[in-house]
Amino acid sequence: MTGPIPSQRSATLNAKRELKMARSAHAFVRGSTSQFYKWLASPQTTSIPQGPPVWICGDCHIGNLGPIGHHDSTAVVEMRDLDQTVIGNPAHDLVRLALSLAMAARSSDLPGVTTARLTEDLVAGYEAAFEGEAVSEEIDELPPPIRLVMKRAVKRTSKRLLDERIGARKRIPIGKRFWELSDEERDAVKRLVEQEPIRGLITALEGNDAQRPITLVDAAFWVKGCSSLGLWRVAALVEYREKKQRTLALLDIKQAVEAVAPWAADTNTGLAPGMRVLQGAKRLAPALGSRMLAGAILDRSVFIRELLPQDLKLELDHVDAEEARRLAYYLGTVVGRAHRRQMDSEATRAWTAELASHRTKNLDAPSWLWQALVELVALHEHAYLEHCRRYAMAAARQAEPHQAEEL
Repeated sequence: MTGPIPSQRSATLNAKRELKMARSAHAFVRGSTSQFYKWLASPQTTSIPQGPPVWICGDCHIGNLGPIGHHDSTAVVEMRDLDQTVIGNPAHDLVRLALSLAMAARSSDLPGVTTARLTEDLVAGYEAAFEGEAVSEEIDELPPPIRLVMKRAVKRTSKRLLDERIGARKRIPIGKRFWELSDEERDAVKRLVEQEPIRGLITALEGNDAQRPITLVDAAFWVKGCSSLGLWRVAALVEYREKKQRTLALLDIKQAVEAVAPWAADTNTGLAPGMRVLQGAKRLAPALGSRMLAGAILDRSVFIRELLPQDLKLELDHVDAEEARRLAYYLGTVVGRAHRRQMDSEATRAWTAELASHRTKNLDAPSWLWQALVELVALHEHAYLEHCRRYAMAAARQAEPHQAEEL
């Protein structure tokens, strides 16, 4: 078998995740969700207010927002990763996104005053989503990083998607990104794909007859993600025929486990993890949630979606101060709309009043958000350096022992 045997995958994937998190401080933030919530559970977080319980992303960083394929090959910007979604405190999404923006600013060598401005812009965009009598779904002027990725998204074709993911062979290439499945896993994937709900999910996206038979062409274990790296994940290439033409689709089947994000009091209904992710997606990211199903495979709770060409991750390697500020405002609006859709008028008034209070003369953002951000940045910088010492240095010595000794 190419790749580790199933019983050894977790250890290999965990090692990959640790090294991936060592690439940058921002990458460490993306992969350290559990550490973020451990901090939130500590005594110094008592200043964070308890907002109205709504479905939250639970892991609201920059990379988890971006274009999502919608009807007629269009795209909308939504939350695109809901692994940690729960009915929780909306303030947690704000704090997590503020931390992600701050670390991205540091990675771009922007001064500390820019981080303060980013926090103000994030809150201003979030509050803008609560203006008016109803949630506005109009597309605002896109900041340059979003505009660029949206332009790529709407021009991307299904052929381009398959070429990028699996190449021109129309078989999933086994190697670094894809590992072989066991016979038991492959048989289970085949049975799952052939079930009626899956068939309807795929064909509905292309406007075909939901009764059209679906055939599994190939499947492989998918080495993908960061914080979720280590969970069971499969890429399944399927086909259906329209007249004499063969049409291919790529499914992402991903294991869901219990969230580390905390539930609001008396809101955990005991949903299976896959169903929890589906329910959160439907409320926070309708374009994505409408394309997902929850299920079970080999005693694992999973959620399934077809990958569309317009699904793209927002990468933020380097931005200037003006771009970063516009991005913070826009992403704040995206998150604010996702939260507001779930609030009634009374909850909306109470939450916006809370956000408007606790301001200082020097910062037009809640003081609790800034205090949390300062403490989190310090915590994560320290933890990141320790992480690099523990994992990246050990890997460097194994790969290049002589060079490591010289350093």
